[in-house]
Amino acid sequence: MAEGLGASPSGKLSPEDLEARVLRYVGAPRDEVIIGPGVGEDAAVIDWPPGRFLVASSDPIVGASQGAGRLLVHVNANDVAAKGGDPAYLLVTLILPRSWTGSQVEGLMKEVDEACRELGVAVVGGHTEFSDRYRDPVLCGTLLGPADRVLSAQAIRPGDVVVVTKHVGLEGMTILAADRPDLLGPVLGDEGLREVSPWSSSVSVVPEARILRPWCRFMHDPTEGGFMGGMDELCRLASLGVRLDMGRIPLHPATRKAAWALGFDPLRLISSGVLLAVIPPEHVERALGALGASGIPAAAVGTMDEGGPRDFGMREELWRLLALPAPGR
Repeated sequence: MAEGLGASPSGKLSPEDLEARVLRYVGAPRDEVIIGPGVGEDAAVIDWPPGRFLVASSDPIVGASQGAGRLLVHVNANDVAAKGGDPAYLLVTLILPRSWTGSQVEGLMKEVDEACRELGVAVVGGHTEFSDRYRDPVLCGTLLGPADRVLSAQAIRPGDVVVVTKHVGLEGMTILAADRPDLLGPVLGDEGLREVSPWSSSVSVVPEARILRPWCRFMHDPTEGGFMGGMDELCRLASLGVRLDMGRIPLHPATRKAAWALGFDPLRLISSGVLLAVIPPEHVERALGALGASGIPAAAVGTMDEGGPRDFGMREELWRLLALPAPGR
């Protein structure tokens, strides 16, 4: 990172540098932009046409190889769905190493196609090129979708309940199982790896976002920085604090075992597939019941309070783990 910039360990600009060096330069003001770029804002909301809204999100995939096409679709769809939108239109940019073959390109796009068909999303454009500058592919997606209601962190009130779906660290564990079985295998064994690998099919939060929309004030998709990074962004957006019940944060036994053996914080492991929802207390029981009826596990893990934004920090464990030398070297 260039001198004078505060990069977080996740590779992102620090919130302070993002605000000072990026978010000051957002082009011409437009009245129809309801929610624009901001720290922790994963999707924009545009009043278009009047009375309805267009939700837009853009995200890259740079840390995964197997299943990267599916992941590209889901991380973008998750941001749109968490804002209250229905994912509909995707643009894909592929910057690929020159070593890639035609069959590799086709295989990647087949993954994109399959994931889009599952969600009812159309690929409507994009860009492809080969480059000598990259050893691994860089994939970028921009996804648009209509919405009838805007979910804003400004609607969150003290006393609202934080609900978490599935189990934290889900995406990071699937990436480790695919890209570093040499690390996870000795810890979890072959049976454990076989258990973790199918989690890649659970990285979409679109189903639970659609279920929770009637009851929640706000939803957030905790990606880089994991659960704690997501809570940091949520508190900053809401200008509120939170009281967490750490014992209620859902951790799969395999994730807990890997974290202990490999020495990482599972609450800071990239967590696409997990949804943070902020729900008024009177609606929590019905919301959890609706999720349970659809087979989606969830837990109430905390309560928003007036203590001011909590600084949980932004640190991602995945990149450090991917860079570890192979055991025995």
